[in-house]
Amino acid sequence: MSTGSDTAGGADRNGDGSGAVGAGGTTGAGGTTGDGAVERDTSVGDSPAGRLQTLFEGRRLTPTQRRIAHSMVRSAADVPFLSSVELAELAGVSQPSVTRFAVALGFDGYPALRKHLREVAPAEPAADTASYNEYQQAVEAEIENLRHLAAVLADPRPVARAGRLLAASRPLPVLGLRAAASQAYGFAYFAAKVHPDVRLLHEGGTMLQDRIDAAVRAGATALLCFALPRHPREVVDALAYAKEAGLTVVTVADSAFAPVAKVSDLLLPAAVGTGLAFDTACAPMLLGRVLLEAMCDDLPDAQARLEQFDARAAVRGLFVE
Repeated sequence: MSTGSDTAGGADRNGDGSGAVGAGGTTGAGGTTGDGAVERDTSVGDSPAGRLQTLFEGRRLTPTQRRIAHSMVRSAADVPFLSSVELAELAGVSQPSVTRFAVALGFDGYPALRKHLREVAPAEPAADTASYNEYQQAVEAEIENLRHLAAVLADPRPVARAGRLLAASRPLPVLGLRAAASQAYGFAYFAAKVHPDVRLLHEGGTMLQDRIDAAVRAGATALLCFALPRHPREVVDALAYAKEAGLTVVTVADSAFAPVAKVSDLLLPAAVGTGLAFDTACAPMLLGRVLLEAMCDDLPDAQARLEQFDARAAVRGLFVE
């Protein structure tokens, strides 16, 4: 659906190794279960990252192991040639943690894992970026994140399912704190044009659970969360509370290995860029707009609401033509 109405369009430093490309899901590409298990993303299976993700299929990874997996997926072309010490440095963990990770995946040790990686995830020719400055490299990294998102969206079923859940919830709470607050605000701003009752939750504190309770009492059935690194503990606690209150939690996160995965019913991954002092979130923002489109498809009066808005905006002289 083409919305056509008013659609023109601060992050915390990611210092904990987060921000990798996510793995696949339960209903196809881009989703994951809420119990920490990661399933295969078949839509990107022909890429080094996709082939690498099959190693984590059905695994219950510890936080440290998720961190290593993050780094491996993000650097899939380079990982087969890294030593255990280099991988540990890349992931920000200890070298013994890398060895234990390899054993947890069923290998005798890291050398056996690396040998396997060279067979299943060979390096592909990389673009010549040697002459790029740091700003250009950051843009190229975001372009790669968007390419990965496009591959994930080859299977539209998880996003379509999310759209149905969000469209059916009255009201619809939208949560995003700290670095993710702007993503939540942007989604809520546009969603309010087509959804009858959108409630933005972008401030933490003791009233956050009160507002979730109020949404449930008013009839909410689902909650949408944007979760970006570094992940506030308060977001994880809020999602756990929302699930206990009976809400279905749909989360857009930087990775299927993100800490919010265990408290999400449907997680849609979109990687963030980490090449600058502050993370960049082009892919999560675009995925939010895709979710808006999917939600509009399940709101029969969405187009009428947009046309009403356009008519009123013209009468008010709201926009400069």
